[in-house]
Amino acid sequence: MRRRNLSLVLHAVAARGPLSRAAVAGEVGLTRAAVSTLVDELIRDGLLVELGPSRPGTVGRPGSALQLDERGPAGLGAEIGVDRLAVCAVDLRGRIRARTEIAAANRDRAPEPVLGQLADLVRTVAADAEGAGLRPVGLTVAVPGLVARGSSLVVRAPNLGWESVDIGPGLRAELPDLPLTVGNEANLGALAELWRGGHDPELRDFVHVSAEIGIGAAVVLDGRLLRGTRGFAGELGHVPVRPEGPECPCGGRGCLERYAGEEAVLRASGLSPEQAAAEHPGPGGRIALLAVRAAAGDRRVRRALRDAGAALGIALAGTVNLLDPQKVVLGGALTPLAPWLLPVLERELGRRVADPARPGRETVTVSRLGAEGPLLGAAHSVVRAVLDDPAAFKDPGAAVGARGNRAVDTARRRS
Repeated sequence: MRRRNLSLVLHAVAARGPLSRAAVAGEVGLTRAAVSTLVDELIRDGLLVELGPSRPGTVGRPGSALQLDERGPAGLGAEIGVDRLAVCAVDLRGRIRARTEIAAANRDRAPEPVLGQLADLVRTVAADAEGAGLRPVGLTVAVPGLVARGSSLVVRAPNLGWESVDIGPGLRAELPDLPLTVGNEANLGALAELWRGGHDPELRDFVHVSAEIGIGAAVVLDGRLLRGTRGFAGELGHVPVRPEGPECPCGGRGCLERYAGEEAVLRASGLSPEQAAAEHPGPGGRIALLAVRAAAGDRRVRRALRDAGAALGIALAGTVNLLDPQKVVLGGALTPLAPWLLPVLERELGRRVADPARPGRETVTVSRLGAEGPLLGAAHSVVRAVLDDPAAFKDPGAAVGARGNRAVDTARRRS
């Protein structure tokens, strides 16, 4: 019960802070005395800080405002992309405090050098975070593939060329002091949308669609990620939109990725992936090139994007009919292409969704997080673990420091 109440207090300050102790008591439904005891413990553990008096100018004695400690625990997030590696550190208040990214051609590359390079980046970001007074308490890695539920096993990541690769042992050997979690990039992008998307009204039921080389999706229902029995829910890219269509590496025919995946759109635009990468190098360069050409009026690119939007609309119509979400969120690498994808996507949804009172244009929204979603979701998943069970993340040195500060204060008062 104490651990649960500590979490209630910390979540209240995270969601609505700065708050006085009295305001926290009102938020969580506990007595002021109980909240005061819990707050003192969270301050001692380096999770909350007490600011100056709150509610200036109001009647009565103002209480001291509480805020999450910006020098407390930090979450590390990492992303293994087809063309990049990225790592960031996020503090309890949700701010990115350190970040690094490098271009990396990871397709068909052996896992060992990829993980070694990623570990180096994690150490760099962790050191930067520690230099800012933060304490990294965990690492979550986003990968573009199927991850077995509750494990670090990448069952299949076709765009990396990985099958049955357990990335846990290698990373734990390189980073022994960091608890490790591995997740699918689409799922982590959806969690970032839930926690940091800034939607108004707040989204609790939505389908998040993202893309890199392939297309992934994640479903959030009542604020919870739908993972599926084995953790494989959301494989939208392998929903058949034209059953008689071309063969897919997954073994099916006419899958969505064959029409709306990055490489499919490039081919339909008359570009090879190699040509596009050379013309617009760097992570996300191929998508950026498509956006530049579409904005310049390239008819072939625009036609390819319209066809991709139609295929997306066909695949998503079944999902919307089945789940009736508040919104479909277009995220990841698809966001720069939204101006050309959305009109036909929305038209297809309007034609195919069972509810005639639900126009397609009111169903789809574009993420503000864009391609950063999976990386942010990875880092924030560590932060959420702290908020959910703060007792598990107390700083061993914080209590000593707090006792030392109180001793100094007492000596000053006596003098």
